[in-house]
Parts: sequence; C-alpha cells; structure tokens
Amino acid sequence: MSIAKMLKRWLCAVIVAGGSLAPGARVVSAAPPTTLDAVKARGYINCGVGENSPGFSLVDSNGRWSGIEVEFCSALAAAVFGNKSSVKFRALPTSDRFKALQEGEIDVLLRATSWTLSRDSDLGARFTSVLFYDGQGFLVPRSHAVSSVLELSGASICVLPGGSGERAVAEYFTRTKMRYQLITSQRWEDLVQAYASGGCTVLTGDVSLLAYERSKLSSPADHALLAEQIGKEPIGPYVRSGDENWFTIVRWTVMALIAGEEMGLTSSNVANMENTSFMDVRRFLGVESNLGQPLGLARDWARQIIGQVGNYSEIFERTFGKGTPLRLERGLNNLWTKGGLMYAAPFR
Repeated sequence: MSIAKMLKRWLCAVIVAGGSLAPGARVVSAAPPTTLDAVKARGYINCGVGENSPGFSLVDSNGRWSGIEVEFCSALAAAVFGNKSSVKFRALPTSDRFKALQEGEIDVLLRATSWTLSRDSDLGARFTSVLFYDGQGFLVPRSHAVSSVLELSGASICVLPGGSGERAVAEYFTRTKMRYQLITSQRWEDLVQAYASGGCTVLTGDVSLLAYERSKLSSPADHALLAEQIGKEPIGPYVRSGDENWFTIVRWTVMALIAGEEMGLTSSNVANMENTSFMDVRRFLGVESNLGQPLGLARDWARQIIGQVGNYSEIFERTFGKGTPLRLERGLNNLWTKGGLMYAAPFR
C-alpha cells in the first residue's frame, strides 16, 4: 500500500470519528501513517533504481538484479523484515525519479543519484548517506606511461561538451597551468570510439562509467584509470522529506554496512560473534542493547544486514571490485583507516 493511500484512509477515519462525536467533544487522532507503516503493511520495500547502470543497478535477461544499489536495498529489507528478499525493484528514467519518490511510488530512491544542494532542498527529498564516492577521472592507455593527471600537459582530452565535465577540465588545467586540447562530441559513444582508436590521449568522465567502458575495450588491461579525480559525485539513497524515522533507518542501514567492515564482521562470521568481549560489537549485534527499538526495528536488525547481505567490503567486491569486469580499486570508497572516506558513526 502506498503512503498516499494510507494517508487518505487515515484522513477519512479522522473525519468519520469527528462526525460521530457528541457536541463539545474533542477529536484526538492517531499519528498519521509513516513510510515504515506503509512498508510493513505492504510486506516489501519499493526501491527505485536504474536498469542499465553497471556496478550500480543492472537487470539481466532473466530478470535477475545486481549492483551495489540492489545490494543496499536488500540490506534495507533485511533490516526492516529480517528477509533480504522483501524488496521490489522499479526501474526509473532519470526524469521521473524524484516524482516517483514524492508521490510514494517508491520508498527509497537510488539510481546512481548524486548529492547536490538543489536536490536536497527543492525536490521534497533528503539525501541520507553516501553509498559510493564517484567523480570525474581519466582513462589512459598504459602505453603512454602516465601515472598522474599532472603528467597530462599537452594532452588531447575526449569529453562531452558544454557540461560540468568540460568545465572541470578547463578549470583544472588552467589552475595547474597545463596545456590541453579538447576533443568533443555530443555522443558519448563517439568519444569512446575516438579514444579507442587513438583519436585522443585520454577519456574523461565519471570513474564508474570509465571502468565500464574499459571493460568493453578489446584489451581492458592495456588501459588504466588515473588515481586523481577532478570532480565529486557522492552517490547514495534519497527518501521523502518529512519522515524522520524512515530517513534514520535508511541512513543507518548504510552505516551498518560500513560499521560491519570496521568491526571485522562478515556474512560468514557474524553468527559466531555474539559472545565476543568487544562491547561495540555486542551493541551492534543487539546483544548488549536494543538499538532497533526506537527505529521500530527488531533488536538484531544490524546482524540481519551483515548475515544476509554482508559488510560494505563484501558488496563492493561483488559489484565493482577486482573480481568483476569493472575492476575498480576501493580508492575513496575504502575505510577511513585505509586512506578512504568511508566512516560509520558510532552505534551507541
């Protein structure tokens, strides 16, 4: 049942109750239904994703979904229901994604959507937490023996024209006083072909997209992603504004994935960790305290996430890691203790 339908039923109930009271009596109505109420009444979570975003969300010819956003939605279902399968995926076009969230057609929006001020303030939506740090990078043939963006002075750069990518290149190369030449086309496919045929020195775009394009080249191992990024695209789940409890549940599902990795908890060992002497682990697993109660979740919600889906490292390796065609290094998506930006707030 959608939030909109639940609110309509709630309003009707309040009106009926008010009409049946004796004169002078006061109406004391129950709180309006929340997203969690609707999700539990429906029996599954509606998750808004893309259907052709390798690494993020992808559906194959047999209807099987994969990607880090798919894994996150499964983790959210494990937290809410204790069952990672209690989720349905809805493929959304970019133009309709926030409308679908606003109108209650989905409970959480991913679809490789980055965090910006306008999205966080103008669209009736709230960004919860970063699930994946993306950003503008550079793909270069290994034969050029280039290991840093700072070695690209004089390079020809394939880039889509007129957008943030071209602007970031111009600003970076101007700031570092390096010469460059832009090779542009309105079609991304033409830029990829130009790069593959040697028509430009490097191809620039979001690192996740460059990793995908590299995987399709005739010899992917002959091409390298440079470590530096010249743009920021923090990507993660959005929820509707005005439902603080659901916002907190979604945010702390991301945190649980990261915290699980920080604590060394994995899908294969978490079942044997309840008797550990480490107090932070005992709190996290619900042994020492019930952190799920104020959220409306079970005591062991975080343990269900790790046990059924795994920690952040496990899902990253399944979706973007070295064992996948994308072969991405952890980079910014590594833990803060290993040079990355992934950091879980304390579970207390």
